[in-house]
Amino acid sequence: MLTDTRKSPYAKLTSIDMKDMQWTKGFWKEKVDRCRDVMIPNMWELIKDANISHIYRNFEIAAGRAEGEYRNPPFNDGDFYKWLEGASYILGIYPNDELDKQLDKIIDLIAEVQREDGYIFTKQAIESRQNPAKAKALTEVHNFEVYNIGHLITAACIHYRATGKRNLLDIAENAAGYLEKVFGSLQNAEAKTAICPSHYMGVIELYRTTGNKRYLDLAQTLIAIRDKVEYGTDDNQDRLLLKEQHKAVGHAVRANYLYAGVADLYAEVGDEEYLAVLERVWDNVVHQKMYITGGCGALYDGVSPYGSFDYNYVQRIHQAYGREYELPNLTAYNETCAQIGSLFWNWRMLNLSKDAKYADVFELTLYNSALSGISIDGKKFFYENMLRRYKEIPFDLRWSRQREPFISPFCCPPNLVRTIAEIGSYAYAQDADGIYVVVYGSSNVSFLTADGVKVDLAQETNYPWDGSISFRIDTMESPELFSLFLRIPSWSHKSNILINSSEFDDTAVKQPGMFAEIRRIWKQGDVVTLNLDMHVQMIEAHPMVEEDRNQVAFKRGPIVYCLESVDLPKGFDIRNVYIPKSRVFAVEYGVEIDGESVTFLRGKGLYRKQPTWKEGQLYREYADSVYNEFELRLVPYFAWDNRGFGEMTVWLPLA
Repeated sequence: MLTDTRKSPYAKLTSIDMKDMQWTKGFWKEKVDRCRDVMIPNMWELIKDANISHIYRNFEIAAGRAEGEYRNPPFNDGDFYKWLEGASYILGIYPNDELDKQLDKIIDLIAEVQREDGYIFTKQAIESRQNPAKAKALTEVHNFEVYNIGHLITAACIHYRATGKRNLLDIAENAAGYLEKVFGSLQNAEAKTAICPSHYMGVIELYRTTGNKRYLDLAQTLIAIRDKVEYGTDDNQDRLLLKEQHKAVGHAVRANYLYAGVADLYAEVGDEEYLAVLERVWDNVVHQKMYITGGCGALYDGVSPYGSFDYNYVQRIHQAYGREYELPNLTAYNETCAQIGSLFWNWRMLNLSKDAKYADVFELTLYNSALSGISIDGKKFFYENMLRRYKEIPFDLRWSRQREPFISPFCCPPNLVRTIAEIGSYAYAQDADGIYVVVYGSSNVSFLTADGVKVDLAQETNYPWDGSISFRIDTMESPELFSLFLRIPSWSHKSNILINSSEFDDTAVKQPGMFAEIRRIWKQGDVVTLNLDMHVQMIEAHPMVEEDRNQVAFKRGPIVYCLESVDLPKGFDIRNVYIPKSRVFAVEYGVEIDGESVTFLRGKGLYRKQPTWKEGQLYREYADSVYNEFELRLVPYFAWDNRGFGEMTVWLPLA
């Protein structure tokens, strides 16, 4: 499990152990198998090749095993730990002696880099040997030392749960001890080093893993000291006191990590003011700052919309939440790490509340703005996730506009790969009443009822391409009373549930966005079938989203669709494609892209023939145009950019 909230007094749900759940076929089985066979090995080759990333070489130099200079960026240590976490999880669900030995060798190297006092950072370790006068810890805000330690600690918890070994966990406890020493006597300058706070989640999970209350006390201190930062910024969410925050601001990765960590703390201490912050900031994101894909963090760069009304003190923000409804498409940032942070945050909110609205956002983000960060073959990556691409634009953007085999900085690829590896820990949750199904997919899961009876539950489905999902009680020692909670997504307007072929009538089935509870005495062989409505939905945006006025997007089930120019007739300009208001879409199953079967949509589009725009012409007089009907084909958003560098758009104008 990723978040072990079994003993957390204010958490209402807890994860299933990683070894108690297996994907059996279909969408997630294929993704996780590809993660094991392609993503993890391919990423290891990138990490260990000094000519590509220098990530592993930094550790070798820091340990004295190799000669050379340190190479930035400084947060690559944390990126290495993310890969290590993903590999550890894969080892936990697919035991492999060779991988086990490989990870032990890597952990030995990490131990050699760590200082006796627990501090660990390859840049400082290398500089301390080459220029001791400059090698000081926690002196540079953007060295990300604490961020790196946070990912180390989280990786150690997963490695321990996967293998039962303490070798990495001992390193993590030493690192946490260092944080305890430093932040026990806090100086404001040191508080500022806590950007992109992965360590909140890490330290609390270390407390859950070891049971040592020192780490819970440390987490409380670490989060509380944000309020001591002087001259804080919206970019780092420390301009206002934490409990005074009402809106999502600044760097979206830092924000989402912060709120996920605060949710973890609430699960342990129950501070209602923290919960109030989480709920109102979540409302601000979901209802005013989130893309149709679940994407968040719309801006490449900008100025804080709230931090200053005095132009002399305007604050810079980066890869950030902007103003309400500020959701550009062509320049959408949506850093992949921010989408992962959103998954962390929403998963924790679900655990705190049992409210299915958090699972809805989790699912939307997972299938769309998160999975879009990696190619179908598992070897190429997006740093940012735009909602529109033209082949030529009259300005430059910071990142490549197509997926690349290697991106520097390398924060997003291992973050997404570890998430895919670990998706089984998000599929189910449990409380004293029974088991909750959060992520649908063919799988087997084992759990204990409140009375200690072991239940084996089998799920079969072709989700997300089909809305029919069946559950079978495979093994149970004796008839037992418990609840099966099935999530009715907010997009499913007409759902039904059958129990052993008899219809189950429940209010939640008719009210999308809830868990339908089936509480009964179950026996071996019982079968439940859930049928979700997967009609094609044409979506419009709030009129305040200026870039989407008079445009529509398409969604079927959890999947958002887009138009790629590769699917247009030759010579068609994607900017001249329109949607008729009377539209009917057919579902095209089983289309292969790089060996993966995906579902397309087919319908009628309109192509507007118009004169070519002259160079230097910004406006012209409108003239009626001829619209010709043609066959329109839409591809799942997560699967775009796998068939060459073409044009793409999620939003299409209405004719």
